Amino acid sequence: MIEVEALAKRYGSFTAVRNLTFSVRPGEVLGLVGPNGAGKTTTLRCLSGIIPPTSGSVRVAGHDLSADPVSAKRALAFFPDEPRLFDYLTVRQHLAFVARIYGVADHESLATPLLQELELDGKADALPGELSRGMKQKLVIACGLLHSPSVMFFDEPLTGLDPLGIRRMKDSIVRRAQAGAAIVLSSHLLHLLEEVCTNVLILKKGEKVADGTLAGVSAQFSNGEAGVSLEEIFIRATGGSEG
Repeated sequence: MIEVEALAKRYGSFTAVRNLTFSVRPGEVLGLVGPNGAGKTTTLRCLSGIIPPTSGSVRVAGHDLSADPVSAKRALAFFPDEPRLFDYLTVRQHLAFVARIYGVADHESLATPLLQELELDGKADALPGELSRGMKQKLVIACGLLHSPSVMFFDEPLTGLDPLGIRRMKDSIVRRAQAGAAIVLSSHLLHLLEEVCTNVLILKKGEKVADGTLAGVSAQFSNGEAGVSLEEIFIRATGGSEG
């Protein structure tokens, strides 16, 4: 469960996110969309505890992120748009390092199926410099999934993946939601979000302009038309195009 109440983030006189309130229940996948500069990445970084909000509150799996950050962060995983890895640790060593941080016992029994799922089992002894951009992204995701988080934040997780990798990643996200995870997924690939998201939150200039189920938000902006795409909903809600 993710509960966000009146979240705001300011950088000096600039307000990146303003009075943002929403929730994501177990089993839901929330698509976070908005134009460039709308505050999506700032929001995700606040939700994951990477940067502190200026005001407002965030609760993750029942834990207040400000008052009890360790418990909250043990329940979540944040997957950034740019993979950050240790140059001199192999794929296998990355997973062992993360397992030690989170206190995951017998991590190898969990790591093996993860590597197979993400098609990294043949690269277990490779260094990051030997991996493609897409493989690096998969390694970051494997590390984030190792401690079985109940809350997940994805910031452009499909970057660098080939079409088959995108399909498998979408299936992986859906499976984890069906198992009870609460997920926020930010991506510019709106037609793909339609396939995995149950809900959508649209931001513009740091403010919420739409929030609800895909069907509910579609009805709000469809003007009675049937079969309106998420891309068209986005354009109508923000007055512009995704860029």
